[in-house]
Amino acid sequence: MSTCKILTGDCLEAMKTIPDSSIDLILTDPPYYRVKGEAWDRQWDTPDLFIEWIGKVAAEWYRLLKPNGSLYCFASPKMSARVEVEIGRRFNVLNRITWSKPPFSTKAEMFDKPSMRAFFPSSESIIFAEHYGSDNIAKGEGGYVAKCDELRGFVFEPLREYLASERDRAGWTTRRVAEEYQKVTGSRTVTGMAGHWFERVQWTLPTEKNYTFIRNLFNQNGGEYLRREYEDLRREYEDLRRPFTVTDSVPYTDAWTFKTVGTYGGKHPCEKPQAMLRHIIRASSRPGATVLDSFVGGGSTGVACVAEGRDFIGCELSAEWAASATRKIHTSAGLFRKVEFI
Repeated sequence: MSTCKILTGDCLEAMKTIPDSSIDLILTDPPYYRVKGEAWDRQWDTPDLFIEWIGKVAAEWYRLLKPNGSLYCFASPKMSARVEVEIGRRFNVLNRITWSKPPFSTKAEMFDKPSMRAFFPSSESIIFAEHYGSDNIAKGEGGYVAKCDELRGFVFEPLREYLASERDRAGWTTRRVAEEYQKVTGSRTVTGMAGHWFERVQWTLPTEKNYTFIRNLFNQNGGEYLRREYEDLRREYEDLRRPFTVTDSVPYTDAWTFKTVGTYGGKHPCEKPQAMLRHIIRASSRPGATVLDSFVGGGSTGVACVAEGRDFIGCELSAEWAASATRKIHTSAGLFRKVEFI
């Protein structure tokens, strides 16, 4: 059974009620800045004020997202570059995905082309990001190493601690392991890769070949060290790292062509297609995960979460849209599975 909670009110205040590091996936569609005729998209006098507000929202996302979580944020073509830069102040941006809308699904055909003096925007951007260090070895950029080490030590600590404790129990040091590894591989670096198996700095899981090397080293004089099978460690590693699952049967490039949502009674002006939302949820979260949408609108993300067996938390400024979204999610639950509103 999925759970659903919609918090009515300003998202900056509503998100403060959500515990730190409790969200597995943030999938959200903020205002675009003066694209729609609605008051919620025209509450900032300048682009700078809008980006400043995006920064405040991103600060809450940073607090709420688990170290191995993912963030997907929609943005208009005109503002996407600035939104991406602002998100990049706190997150590692992985992609700017382009959702190219099919012909006759926008107002492009209604305009006099020569008089436009620019190309008509028939796409939207989706900023895909993660916490710094959640799934990468540090590369040495300024400030990046510290962030990687901090997050990796938290996310993968159970595995690192197991390897380090077995090293200590066997009476070895990282330097001695590295020296033996150097003899086998011919590496000129004394600590080399071996240091990354036991220490918090740029930790990485050994390959199966290297794990066998360490195990044989520790047990060469008899002993019962590193008894866990490598496949067991690998599965735990996959469970701890940031989820990302795509295949050649679904979109796996950064250019998407999902159909837009057709007009119907009660449609939200920014409603996103279920196929795209469910694709994102499947790709970047596991069953039972908690998904946050800071801008619920018509509730489409909540519907997709229920369909995919995820828990949903949403924030919505409008009490009317919050009520509409609740009804929509509740109705859709009968098509997929039960949902509990909390």
